[in-house]
Amino acid sequence: MLEQKLHVAVLMGGWSNERPVSLMSGEGVATALEERGHRVTRIDMGRDVAQKLAEAAPDVVFNALHGSPGEDGSIQGLMDLMGLTYTHSGMVTSVIAIDKELTKQALVPHGIPMPGGRIVDTAEIYERDPLERPYVLKPVNEGSSVGVAIVTAEGNYGNPISPDAKGPWQEFDRLLAEPFIRGRELTTAVLAGVDGPRALMVTELKPKSGFYDFDAKYTEGMTEHVCPAEIPDEITQACLDMALRAHQLLGCKGCSRTDFRWDDERGLAGLFVLETNTQPGMTPLSLVPEQAKHLGMSYGDLVEAIIADALNGKQGAA
Repeated sequence: MLEQKLHVAVLMGGWSNERPVSLMSGEGVATALEERGHRVTRIDMGRDVAQKLAEAAPDVVFNALHGSPGEDGSIQGLMDLMGLTYTHSGMVTSVIAIDKELTKQALVPHGIPMPGGRIVDTAEIYERDPLERPYVLKPVNEGSSVGVAIVTAEGNYGNPISPDAKGPWQEFDRLLAEPFIRGRELTTAVLAGVDGPRALMVTELKPKSGFYDFDAKYTEGMTEHVCPAEIPDEITQACLDMALRAHQLLGCKGCSRTDFRWDDERGLAGLFVLETNTQPGMTPLSLVPEQAKHLGMSYGDLVEAIIADALNGKQGAA
């Protein structure tokens, strides 16, 4: 995939809630690159990250960070200032895509359906429900289902929600409230290529707990992946089209993954985009490597394809 051997700095870790996932992603990427003869410098991001990057002076940085500040535009802006070439999306795209409300503003006017809802101050939910139950509360700018809660009439959070109940309201001052969409979890990866980005396939996620939260995503055996998803052709094509369109509208680079909720009793009208992830996981349980494998692309080929896109675009502006 890559014609020359490179010095790649793999940036991982950091201090977000998703640090453990990032370390797994980064180690997977680093090992795959070393197996292909590339020189790799592993960097566990700390406050001295600029110094470490400058000392490494790599040909390209593989950004394997998840969450803030690795996925929200902060590290992208730093690397832009340093003149470094790096994988995945640039600063502006990252700022928008990690913020669920900004993502809606970017996608919904172009015909991509997303759940309604509104931003609420956490103090409000201790007084009254922001929406009719059932509804979902989630952080405005976190990924990997960190801090997501489904509030139902029968739930044990209280009515109104108690400050003592465990949930995202104990960690975040502002939350996004969205109507709960019954149905099925679907996801589609988009990967850059020499002929432009392409949507790979659709995976259905069947968490044994009934809820695709952080633990269900990253604990082996907690979620069944049906790849490709056993859904009508119309829904498959809609997911592929919407994921590619979201990738393009947001200006994503390298790869992205768009998550959907589908109410299968409503057909196409029940399909909604939840979010687009600009730096999807690269762990052994991650969905992008799984979809690539089903299409005949090895993990190493996937890693090199993401790097090739960064080198071709001299990442930085988007």
